Amino acid sequence: MVYPDRMIERRQDRQALRAALRRSRVVALLGPRQCGKTTLARELVDVDSLNYFDLESPTSLARLSAPETALRPLRGLVVIDEIQRRPDLFPLLRVLADRRPLPARFLILGSASPDLLRQASESLAGRVETMTLEGFRLSDVPDRQDRHWFRGGFPLAYTARSESDSFTWRRQFLQTFLERDIPQLGVSIPSATLLRFWSMLAHYHAQLWNGAELARSLAVGETTVRRYLNLMTGVFMLRQLPPWFENLAKRQVKSPKVYVRDSGLLHALLGISTHRDLEHHPKVGASWEGYVVEEVLKASNPEQAYFWATHNGAELDLLLFKQGRRLGVECKRADAPTLTPSMRIALEDLRLDRLIVVYPGVQRYSLASHVDVMPLRDAIARLSAPRTSGSG
Repeated sequence: MVYPDRMIERRQDRQALRAALRRSRVVALLGPRQCGKTTLARELVDVDSLNYFDLESPTSLARLSAPETALRPLRGLVVIDEIQRRPDLFPLLRVLADRRPLPARFLILGSASPDLLRQASESLAGRVETMTLEGFRLSDVPDRQDRHWFRGGFPLAYTARSESDSFTWRRQFLQTFLERDIPQLGVSIPSATLLRFWSMLAHYHAQLWNGAELARSLAVGETTVRRYLNLMTGVFMLRQLPPWFENLAKRQVKSPKVYVRDSGLLHALLGISTHRDLEHHPKVGASWEGYVVEEVLKASNPEQAYFWATHNGAELDLLLFKQGRRLGVECKRADAPTLTPSMRIALEDLRLDRLIVVYPGVQRYSLASHVDVMPLRDAIARLSAPRTSGSG
């Protein structure tokens, strides 16, 4: 069955965006290319309106040859798509956002993080609210978890007519992203070098960052591979999950774990072209872990998120700080997970309020006090729900 993009409701993202636009004079909707930012924006402002600027369009660029003349008279909501192509607009947006009364609010779309769009954070400090969009969530397609995990959240990858079409789209996306999108950010690293780095990192997915080993394999310095890592993190392709460590009487891991954020792109980088191949691939467990981590973080919106590990082998895949609680998440690609010594240590040492073990099954069951096994959909519902009095 084909699920056209227009038939998939992105209700949670739409509501969050509308709420941000009511609160803030400028909203930055950031995320990777092709993740659906433009589709959401066009629900609010017609693409043919004078209030819509696509900075990849020659017409829009021509209209913005005199930016203040083009933007100052506009009323209502103004959309500027691919803002990273015109960072010189940020000082002007600051001036326009400070007008009283305020005749227009601005929605700016970008394909880079605030760290890369540093001018936005500096020029619009105190005026801009940032929202990240990362493709379809599991909650957008709740009955298609296997498809979503295998193909990832990019709309055109998820809605492709076949696994083969989806795989082809994702492979082409990797090439286009490195050959066109990265250079537009002013980065001069050869696309072949970045593809090799990205592909190698896919084999380290869900593992500790080992810059020395990657540097040796690429015949470059550790500083260089760290720069590659930070770049790909800044364009939403990789996630660095920091370690949690405190003054315990144990040696704790202090290197980040690294993930390819979109599971579909991970599978394309690993050459996994069918769901059957995924089920028999040695990285299937790591893929499941990364998928769970991403979906939980997108849905739960914690104040802080970490992983935890000791050099004695105890570990926890995800430690969330939310509403005054410490919540643990363990990802298990198993039919019936059981309570392990590592879970007991994490519960005690980290003083967890609750530990949720996420697995691919459909039944919920308890392993111990404050330890529950749940399908991913149930775990997301539990972790994203607001805290009520007496809740654990």
